[in-house]
Amino acid sequence: MSSQSVDLHCHSTASDGTLPPREVVQLARESNLSALSLTDHDTIAGIADASDEARKLGIDFLPGIEISAEFPAPGTLHILGYGIDPTSPSLVALTAELIAARDARNPIIVEKLNELGVSVSMREWEDEAKGGVLGRPQLAAVLVRKGYVSSIKNAFDKYLGQRAPAYVDKERLKPREAIARISAARGLAVLAHPVQLRAQNDAQLETFVKNLVDQGLAGIEVIHSDHDAQAVEKMSRLAERFGLLKTGGSDFHGTNKKDIRLGDANGRKIPREFYERLLDRLRV
Repeated sequence: MSSQSVDLHCHSTASDGTLPPREVVQLARESNLSALSLTDHDTIAGIADASDEARKLGIDFLPGIEISAEFPAPGTLHILGYGIDPTSPSLVALTAELIAARDARNPIIVEKLNELGVSVSMREWEDEAKGGVLGRPQLAAVLVRKGYVSSIKNAFDKYLGQRAPAYVDKERLKPREAIARISAARGLAVLAHPVQLRAQNDAQLETFVKNLVDQGLAGIEVIHSDHDAQAVEKMSRLAERFGLLKTGGSDFHGTNKKDIRLGDANGRKIPREFYERLLDRLRV
């Protein structure tokens, strides 16, 4: 393909996106992307369909995952895994554990909402998910439809987001374990959207990154929809300082993040070079 743009961070209905895996790949083709990595939260359920569709459409595809790791609030730590083997027993077992923990959490969220005077049921959440994974964005959409909030963002701010009254934290791995699980599945661990760590200053951010590098981190997401020009430059410097791979992605979720387009990260394209360098490192 003539395009040299890629997207290495996006989500489907296998986690909290609104497009099925095959349709995400089809959208990548329509967007003239030459390569894609599907990185659903804590699951590899969409990899087989996405990989098959990419093969049919002639798009290069890299299996991925995004794992939530323990980190002090108000920051959040997500670690992307690239080039993972979806059949890895360790990874299959991990995702099964995380899905079971999430399934146990969801009724507690509904119960908290009911206690707050919000009339919503698990059935309504399931219907909104249309057979897909139950994520908070679908529950937020139910709250919008029923008039409890004005938007999905408002639902997270008022009820579902971190530190909101109906929030229930999900099970998270220690960063070292998340990186080790990705490595055991023959993948490369990359720090996702570092700005979401909410470091108080550059020195603290550098310390966070160095600690992860010491635990086996291979790369850092330089280009992301939450990164302005200053953040892109800052993450690039960190990558160079610690010898990390640079990656980038839109963090596309479909209509759950309606302002984010596949292949476009805050007005920036993600260069094909990022994908190629990941492949080179995976071949070593």
